[in-house]
This record gives sequence, structure tokens and C-alpha cells, in this order.
Amino acid sequence: MIKVASDWSDYRIIATGDGQKLERWGDIVLLRPDPQVIWGASSDLERYKGLDAVYRRSNTGGGYWDFRRNIPTEFSISRRGLTFALKLMGFKHTGVFPEQAVNWDTMISLIREAARPINVINLFGYTGGATLACLSAGASVCLVDAAKAMVDRCRTNVALSGLSDRPVRYIVDDCFKFVARELKRGKRYDAIIMDPPSYGRGPAGEVWRCESDLYEFVRLCSGLLSENPLFVLINSYTTGLQPTVLSNVLRKALPEKLIKRATIQSYEVGLPTDEAGIYLPCGCSGLVTMR
Repeated sequence: MIKVASDWSDYRIIATGDGQKLERWGDIVLLRPDPQVIWGASSDLERYKGLDAVYRRSNTGGGYWDFRRNIPTEFSISRRGLTFALKLMGFKHTGVFPEQAVNWDTMISLIREAARPINVINLFGYTGGATLACLSAGASVCLVDAAKAMVDRCRTNVALSGLSDRPVRYIVDDCFKFVARELKRGKRYDAIIMDPPSYGRGPAGEVWRCESDLYEFVRLCSGLLSENPLFVLINSYTTGLQPTVLSNVLRKALPEKLIKRATIQSYEVGLPTDEAGIYLPCGCSGLVTMR
């Protein structure tokens, strides 16, 4: 099952092929590599009229932007009242994953329908797409990420979206260590979101590997859930990790009494393209909602 984020006006995939995707971000057209695109291109994407920049991989790791035009390296796009400050970063990133809009919409609906105060923790929160969604729905949010630059960008996105008056905490820390301290403090949350990397390092050099650490981390986080939790969401971009793995992790790691009254879903998230019948898979999610 794939859930497709199909209602962006400031973003679209124009074409795909030969390991690349041609995208329009507002008025800027980028060509970036994508490991899922193993099929051939219908035309030479580098010859696309209006192409502004191409991301080229380096043989020594990482890569660089090959600019075709004089364009701003920082700009913004919006969706449904949420605004994201973007930047052409190293490792081909821009600062937002458009496919996650399908999860933003789900979280907004769950929070609004709950009709009660909802306290959310967003772990490995990156630049805060999920944070913006939850704040806009009326929840309070604690965003945690080991990278100060990403937390600062989340703060910028909150301001751009007119949400600075909403209850939000910005935490720069290793997620494992922060969760452990929150447990000792007796802190509880109605919803948990996590978007762990395949591999990462914390501020003090802590090492994270999704395959070996995710299950124990979800078990640890289960202790943060309130007496009346609303949802738990895991996102993964780890190559080879199937959606069903996430639902299995959630089923095994969360308390049995909670699972008995929960609905568990797992699915791919993806994006449509301008090519007839072509959808781009972009990762997977596992979602637990409580009745």
C-alpha cells in the first residue's frame, strides 16, 4: 500500500529516470539523484529547459550543487498555510520531505478529532514538518534533534507559518538520552513521532543505527505515553526496511494493553509525477492509533 501526497501546489515531480528526479520547488527546478529510480528516462533530464541546478555526487562522499543559473540557495514553499524555509544543502537535501504531507494530514485530523489537549514529542524532528502540522492542529509539541542547525530551521519554519505563539519546545540533544531523562522526570506525551536516520551521530558522538537500535528505542519511548495516548508514528527511509517491519516493531515494542485497543497500519509514502501512471516511493511509515 502506498499513500501519495498529491495536493502540493508549490512542489511537483516533472520527470524521473536514470537514477534521478526532476523537481519544481516553487519557481526553482532541481535535478537530484534518487536510489528508487532504477528505470530509464524518457528524455535527457539534464537538457530540460529551465533547469536551475543539478546535484552531483562526489566519489569521496557527499556531493555538490552544479548551478545552471544564478538562483537563491535559500527560498521557501508553502502548503495549506504551513511555510518551509528551504536551503540547497550538502547530501542533496533541501530541508523538507514533501511526501510526508500524507502523515501531516493524518496527524492534523487525529489531533482535531480528539477534541482535547494533546501533547506531542517529535523525535529526530529535523526541520519540523510534523511539528508545524501538530501545532497548527492545536497540539503542544516538543521537538528533539541532535543537529542545532535543523532545530534552528524548525524555529524559523514555525515563525514563517505564524505559529510562534503556540506551545513548542526546541531541544538539541541525543534522542536516546533525552527520552531517558524525560522518563526520570515523569514526563508523558499523548503522541510520539519519530523519524530516525539510517545512521547518525549525536552531539557527543553517540552512534545510531536504525536496524540495531530502533526496536529498543521504541520500547524506551513507550514509557513516555500518557494514560490516554492518541498515536505513535514511525517514519523510515532505511533502504530495504519494509513497511511491515515497522508495524511488527510497534506491535512487539508497545505495551500489550495498548495494542489490544489500537489500530496498526504500515504503508509506503510517495509522490505523484507528471508522467502518466508513475509514482515515486519515498520511504515507509508505521502508525498506531488508539481507540
